[in-house]
Amino acid sequence: MSKTIVILGACGQIGTELTLALRSRYGSESVIASDIREGTSELMESGPFVTLDATDFKALEELFTTNQVTEVYLMAAMLSATAEKYPARAWELNMNSLLHVLELGRMGLYTKLFWPSSIAVFGPNTPKENTPQSTVTEPSTVYGISKKAGEGWAAYYHRKYGVDVRSIRYPGLISWKTQPGGGTTDYAVDIFHQALKTGSYECFLREDTALPMMYMSDAIEATLQLMDAPAGALSVRTSYNLSALSFTPAELTRSITAYLPDFKVTYVPDSRQQIADSWPQSIDDSQARKDWGWEHRYDLEKLTGEMLRNLRENG
Repeated sequence: MSKTIVILGACGQIGTELTLALRSRYGSESVIASDIREGTSELMESGPFVTLDATDFKALEELFTTNQVTEVYLMAAMLSATAEKYPARAWELNMNSLLHVLELGRMGLYTKLFWPSSIAVFGPNTPKENTPQSTVTEPSTVYGISKKAGEGWAAYYHRKYGVDVRSIRYPGLISWKTQPGGGTTDYAVDIFHQALKTGSYECFLREDTALPMMYMSDAIEATLQLMDAPAGALSVRTSYNLSALSFTPAELTRSITAYLPDFKVTYVPDSRQQIADSWPQSIDDSQARKDWGWEHRYDLEKLTGEMLRNLRENG
């Protein structure tokens, strides 16, 4: 059966690479990218694009109906640090877009939905080491509150209406293809750009702040694996824990200086430090590995080499 896939929020950090991966797999014309703004030239030239506000129910309904959509990836969101500056706008975008798409699923306008959650659902009272799949979720940020609520709505629409919604709690994601997007873990992206551009970096987190991280290629692969998995194999309908590696800014700096010995980093923690302190240091993702065979490929050394090589070649 042929697929028609819509990606909402296609121009963001994850959406950009997800769109390209899906077009490579299913063909350019089968994957409709959409966002409120245009994206990179690579994304815009690779297939169809629709300018769309993901909080506009009528526009979503028309898009899904006109194109006989089979799968939806809802990537539109305001991320953690930015959401703290604009809490009401963040809630409106993060929640209304999800509720609209879930309702369209209840109406039968697609067969499968991917919606990303985040480690931001956890909070200060969550176990920090090997955070379990089922545990205390008391988020302390607007972003985390919206993701926790979204997990509840996803599970509700699956249980009540049979909407096949699937989700991953992404850790910090590291990519060379898009600029940092306002997340607390985005230091781990910006640091590579500055290492090559200026040879120095001022980090907004303490040097000993360990956080779960993942190279974008692994995150995209995990997303596609989850969407390919048989529905009956999935035991989690809130959102799956997902992990690859955890490191501190100091450990990442040491990894970079193996390639760039003169690189210097200073540490000036700001408001994002408080956000980072509320999040886990490492994640137990054994349920994802058991249910749908998740395995990561990139460790810190391989990630560092790939980031520097790609930024040099494409920056």
